[in-house]
Formats: sequence, structure tokens, C-alpha cells
Amino acid sequence: MDKQNPLLLTLSIDADAQEYFNALRKLYFPAERNFLDAHLMLFHQLPITEKSIISDIEALVKNHSPFTLQVSGLSSIGNGVAYKVESATLQKLHKRLQSQWMDWLIPQDKNKLWPHITIQNKVNPTVAKDLLLKLAADFEPFTITGTGLSLWEYQGGPWKFIDTFNFTS
Repeated sequence: MDKQNPLLLTLSIDADAQEYFNALRKLYFPAERNFLDAHLMLFHQLPITEKSIISDIEALVKNHSPFTLQVSGLSSIGNGVAYKVESATLQKLHKRLQSQWMDWLIPQDKNKLWPHITIQNKVNPTVAKDLLLKLAADFEPFTITGTGLSLWEYQGGPWKFIDTFNFTS
């Protein structure tokens, strides 16, 4: 039997924020490993065969408005750098989907959400530390807007876009 690729779910963010983080990722992520745009991951592995995933997402976004998130700082991820993101609204949204999908979730997706946007990974820890210090030197917190949810199919590195579900209320 062929193993099917899992689905991934990310938070869609406003166009200006997406452009900003994409530009940083293009600058600092190793080019040979940079298959993806910047993203805020919500779920790493959902079963592609579960048809209720899309209907659950559609029901959630229909009754949800865009919301503000605070980009609060930078964080070392060992071999890279990420921007920390804080939002009580995002935590509640994630917890709701987590509860609905608990039977299918891998251990990583059962944990409390640590929202972040990675702009560098897979580099020497010294290179990552240097970038963290450089970016932290003049960092000031700022806000971005969560605009919806995006669903993807994992394809062993690159992701195949499936759909974006915009918050509508």
C-alpha cells in the first residue's frame, strides 16, 4: 500500500507581513533548502484521508474574524532563528482544532502551540547565534494580522498548496 502524504495547516497572515518574513527567509535561509515561503505552522501532520478536516476548517473560519498577533521577539532554534508570535486568540483557535482532531494528531501536534515564524534554519549554530544577535540589536515588537488558514500537502520537502480559508465574520 502506498503511504499517503500528510496535510499541514498554517495560519495565513496579512500580505505585508508575509512579504516581510519571506524577504528575511530569502536572505537568511540556505537557498538549497528554502523550498517554502515563511509560515506559521499550526499542525504538522494531518491525515489526508480525513474528509472532515476541510469541513471543520470551513466551519471555524466562517465564524471567525481576522485578528492581531504580536511579534514579540526573536528566538534561537539551535541551527536557526525564528520570530516569536503571541496571541491568545490563536491559542484558542489551535486548542479548538486540537480538541476536534485529537484522535489523529501526532505527539508534536498534541503539544501546546509555540507560534513562531522561522527565517533561518539548517545553518551552523554560530551563524544562527550571530544572526540572532544582529536582528535582536534593533528589534521592536510589532503586530501582524491573522487572515485565515492555509492547507497544504507535504511532499517530502516542498509543499503542495491546497487552499486558503479566509476568516469571514
